[in-house]
Amino acid sequence: MKSNTLADRQGIWAFGIGCVAVTAGVLMHIPMFLMGRDMHFMLAGMPMGWDMVAGMGLIIIGCLVAAWGLLPRNVAAQRAASVDLIVAAPEDAPLGPAHWGLLFVLVLALIIDTMKPASLGFTVPGMVGEYGVPKATVSLVPFFALIGTMTGSVVWGVLADIYGRKATILLSAVMFVGTSICGAMPSLAWNIGMCFMMGLAAGGMLPVTYALLAEMMPNKHRGWSLVLVGGLGAVGGYFAASGLSALLQPVFGWRILWLLNLPTGLALVLLGAFIPESAKFLLARGRAVEAQAVMRRFGAVVRKAEAAPGAREKSTHTPLTGAKLIGKLTALSIAAIAWGLINFGLLLWLPADLAAKGYSIAVASKLLAESALIAFPTVFVAALLYSRWSTKWSLVGAIAVTLAGLALVLRLETGGGGSPVLPVALLIVGSNGIIAILLPYAAESFPLRVRGRATGWVAACTKGGGVLAQALSITALVPAMGVVAGIILVPTLLALGLVAWFGRETRGGDLRRLDDAMDAPLV
Repeated sequence: MKSNTLADRQGIWAFGIGCVAVTAGVLMHIPMFLMGRDMHFMLAGMPMGWDMVAGMGLIIIGCLVAAWGLLPRNVAAQRAASVDLIVAAPEDAPLGPAHWGLLFVLVLALIIDTMKPASLGFTVPGMVGEYGVPKATVSLVPFFALIGTMTGSVVWGVLADIYGRKATILLSAVMFVGTSICGAMPSLAWNIGMCFMMGLAAGGMLPVTYALLAEMMPNKHRGWSLVLVGGLGAVGGYFAASGLSALLQPVFGWRILWLLNLPTGLALVLLGAFIPESAKFLLARGRAVEAQAVMRRFGAVVRKAEAAPGAREKSTHTPLTGAKLIGKLTALSIAAIAWGLINFGLLLWLPADLAAKGYSIAVASKLLAESALIAFPTVFVAALLYSRWSTKWSLVGAIAVTLAGLALVLRLETGGGGSPVLPVALLIVGSNGIIAILLPYAAESFPLRVRGRATGWVAACTKGGGVLAQALSITALVPAMGVVAGIILVPTLLALGLVAWFGRETRGGDLRRLDDAMDAPLV
């Protein structure tokens, strides 16, 4: 025990030193940013000084040191020890202060995580003006950010198994801090590289959050808590990005949206003190006393893996096999692709489109911020409907709202007239409803044999739609917004019909009931 304690103390010190090194490396870039204050903070073409190069080296070293500090020892032994352990919350455990505190902290963490990629759309017009390149060239920035996010979705899943849930979130936050130097980069190529790193850091936050909540929340509260946290994080992140753009970009230029990664990333590191580590992970490391303390706070129990026949008999949540399983996976995949096209395509293109129509960037940012504010209360509605009414029809309803938004954008762009507020609000309401419900619904829909692959595939499809959208930007093949809305209407309408047909109600079902499908063929 003494050696483990010593190793843990060394790890904490190493992590702290790594955070300080990364922060110092970022601060060494601030003088470059301030040099442009007489030119509205435009730095294109300025040479990079030795301090910036040294700062980048310090960031890389700091990230490596922080990663080493968080790395657990004896990983093989830990995995072997955790094979037959299940940490599960009692079905009827009441929600306590620990549960509510965890929900609050994870919502803040997801807001910080979401606002970074959401800021990309607000930086594109400024980058086009400063670098003097076509919009298609600047589209490489969100394109590589999205590729980084796809890569991160895989990488952080592996790291979560090695480092643990909490440690993975902390390491992601340290990388966030490092990517803030993009705000001082005088070269577009460096901006593109830093965007990839930002996406890499952001990629796994949502899946890790879902995993942590599923383990810590009582089963009867799992559904609404996953939807609420995911939805509030998405809406809050977009609102924060658009609001800060409207407030700060007219004064400091587009670069300030990147430099905000420094304070928000450090805030995420500090929030890590309030995020508990997985009890199963602690048990696997031999830290039984800490694991027992976490379980007492959250009303969890630990037991050997075994069947729970009583629970299975009560469930009406029947397993999916064969064509029904494939059909539902196809339905959710198409819904995910449509969401990616909207979130990483249409909504990212919209600020520049509004600016081209005569709106200023400040007005466009304010419009989107107000639309996000309208969408905010609907997250609570989605969580309520998902947990109290129907998981299947809640998703169908979110897709239907998105369809209405696309139809109004199409009408607006084809000369129908009217204000862009309602179409944008419906798009944000619907798309946030889809992403808040989609992954929890996928995780609750498939048997253990394919649950990880199915949920991972659906998550990848959300990014795949975005990659397709940004590829159009890079090749300068983005059609008018009316045509874009009309094209996206097709997969969205298809997803609506397929989810309504192949969807299965999961509310109140015991997920262990789905494990019966493990013995059935998957044809």
